[in-house]
Amino acid sequence: MDTTKDQAKERAARLLKRRGSLTSIRTGAETQVVRVNGTNSVVSHADDPGESGKPLVRYENTFRLDPGRKFPVGQVHDILKELIDLRLQNEIYSPDMSRQMTKTLSEEVKARVKELKIPRYKVVCLVHIGSVNEQGIRIGSRCLWDSSVDTFSSYELSNGSLFAVAVVFAVYYE
Repeated sequence: MDTTKDQAKERAARLLKRRGSLTSIRTGAETQVVRVNGTNSVVSHADDPGESGKPLVRYENTFRLDPGRKFPVGQVHDILKELIDLRLQNEIYSPDMSRQMTKTLSEEVKARVKELKIPRYKVVCLVHIGSVNEQGIRIGSRCLWDSSVDTFSSYELSNGSLFAVAVVFAVYYE
């Protein structure tokens, strides 16, 4: 029995060495070879939470169906207005600038909204930047929505060269 176990460990070590992953074997962690669907897999117990000596923390469900505090749409609109005006008011449209600026603005807006520390809301930020060339554009969004707690805020800017539309969706996470 012991020789079979040793042979299995040696075989698993050879397979792992061939693949370049020996972390669980080098650290001396207890490993076990498990056969699943006709293939052998090595299971390491090094990261087992019971082995670390720290008690496992379990959280109870709160069963809250409504937020303790509503999402501040007005404050988010002010954040959008401030950032979009600051970054894009005097800019001239260029595709490369727009590509990078949409990423930068969406990350900045999301970070500023998260600084408000509104608990249990998922924040999604979309920024669109395009050139003004006598054309029209329609931007639409769809999602599952609970109108009593989910909300959004948006801001539009247009100068002679470009237009920008920023939307922040706040979806309550139960």
